[in-house]
Amino acid sequence: MYLQFYGLSEPPFSITPDPRFVFLSERHRDALAHLLFGIGQGGSGGFVQLTGEVGTGKTTLCRLLLEQMPADTRVALVLNPRLSPVELVETICEELRIEVDGLRGSLKGLVDALNRYLLRAHGDGLRVVLIIDEAQNLSLDALEQVRLLTNLETATQKLLQIILLGQPELRETLSRPELRQLTQRITARFHLTPLSLDETDAYLRHRLSVAGCQRFPFTRLAVKRIHVHAGGVPRLINVIADRALTAGYVHERLLVGERDVDLAAREALASPARRAQPWLAALAGVLLVLALVALWMRPPGAPIEVDEAALADTGAAGQAEPADDLLDDNALRAVIEGSDGTSYAAWNQLLALWTVRAGEADVRSAQRCPSQLAAGVSCLRSAGTLTKLESLRRPVVLRLYSGEREAWAVLLGVGERRVRLWIDGETVETTPERLQRQWLGEFHAIWRTPAFVAGNLRRGDAGAAVEWLIQRLQQAGHLSSEDAAAGPAYFDLATEAAVRRLQGSHGLLPDGIAGPETQFAASSHERQGPRLRRLR
Repeated sequence: MYLQFYGLSEPPFSITPDPRFVFLSERHRDALAHLLFGIGQGGSGGFVQLTGEVGTGKTTLCRLLLEQMPADTRVALVLNPRLSPVELVETICEELRIEVDGLRGSLKGLVDALNRYLLRAHGDGLRVVLIIDEAQNLSLDALEQVRLLTNLETATQKLLQIILLGQPELRETLSRPELRQLTQRITARFHLTPLSLDETDAYLRHRLSVAGCQRFPFTRLAVKRIHVHAGGVPRLINVIADRALTAGYVHERLLVGERDVDLAAREALASPARRAQPWLAALAGVLLVLALVALWMRPPGAPIEVDEAALADTGAAGQAEPADDLLDDNALRAVIEGSDGTSYAAWNQLLALWTVRAGEADVRSAQRCPSQLAAGVSCLRSAGTLTKLESLRRPVVLRLYSGEREAWAVLLGVGERRVRLWIDGETVETTPERLQRQWLGEFHAIWRTPAFVAGNLRRGDAGAAVEWLIQRLQQAGHLSSEDAAAGPAYFDLATEAAVRRLQGSHGLLPDGIAGPETQFAASSHERQGPRLRRLR
């Protein structure tokens, strides 16, 4: 009903898939590249695993993947994996158009027919890919059957490449001891994270532009509220933005504000838990007031009684429990909400860790993060996971969120059970899971490189910058001295292959081009400069 009012030619926030409205964030592009690279590995035979929360775009990526399949690829796509092992193999055969009449119900007969098809495809120079969507719904028996399919092979290579797409529960399932044989065969893992605030803004503008919008109808605060309510999940962004535009139309507002968004979110995301939150907050406020009144009325000199059990539950400092120094969710949010919301202190700390003097670069320049912050000092803004940051081995600046509030932290250490952060002059620790609930994956990094290392390096390049890259590839063990070109440094096929290996080891797009993020990964193998602490 609001299309004409806002000058739109079609609904911009329909939740039905339409290729014209597809918006790929950096994470989505990386995920798609990993999937295509997994298929391009040909006979590696390893599993490729892509996970993400509901609504983050896994099915959209699957559609894009199918559109970009190489011409020599045959695909079996399983959309409903709630099948027995026999039904699963039967479905795979049907997807590949293998004749199964007379074989239904016979697991051996179906597998033999599939094996014959794969051998013929291999002989014809074709590759065969199995994609299982919603893979978290696979039973343990079906997962074991999928693993057994990777045993179909020739003397030199596997015949079937398998891609598993699923919700985070898939990772929990695959961590079970009885599935360790399958887990060991996963050669590439990628987890889709929600959109950042900037990406949410770009997402809204992209879809409105495709729908013919000439004037962006949301205020800056409205965009931020959409991001907060949706948690960066594209599907929820669609629902809230659609409702907010409807509310704006009803009230004849050409510019939709944060109140319209809050109302839309309450309607679209209404649940008993959400409706109860205001009452809980009011109750907590009343109890706090009563406690302050009681304290004020306490006679002078009267002892204050402390409930030690309740104190232990708050995670107060000084308790003897092993994890008492880890901030819980409430404490971490309190730290974020107590911050001034600027990145000045965090950037100042990161510059100090790298001993970047005031004469080289100032904090205000660093906050803009230009690719060349100063002579011999590079800056990178990117997105990733804690696993990726741990592999890069350098402290980085993170942007954390709690509702409308944000804080900037320096990541100092990472471990399996704890992470260490520097926030507003304090060093605090929490668990990786709690950090990830307040962090959308955005990070900023700086590192030192020779002034002549600038811009992308690719096959065909030569000179001092290539020589610097080759030395780092050798330090990282991705390029042997025998494979390196003799004579002047030259970016050849062997160097490109080594760059791809380096990228793969750090969870980067394996495109063989040494851009800023790859150069940062290469420099992480140098001993100079601050290191990310490995925590227990």
